[in-house]
Amino acid sequence: MSVAKIIELNAASKTSMEDAVKHGLKKCSESVKNIKGAWVNEIKVVTDDDGNVQEWRVNLRVSFIVN
Repeated sequence: MSVAKIIELNAASKTSMEDAVKHGLKKCSESVKNIKGAWVNEIKVVTDDDGNVQEWRVNLRVSFIVN
């Protein structure tokens, strides 16, 4: 029988939402093992005065198996 745990983290990218997710998962995997999936819980953008996207920010819920 497996036990899963879920943690929440924030990540950002100047390129895209997808890049922010990848960056967050890669950084998380440095200290968390057995990652099985993630949910994008929230998306936010930072804009300049003209409304152009300057940075993508995501809130992730990451699940992993506890040994």
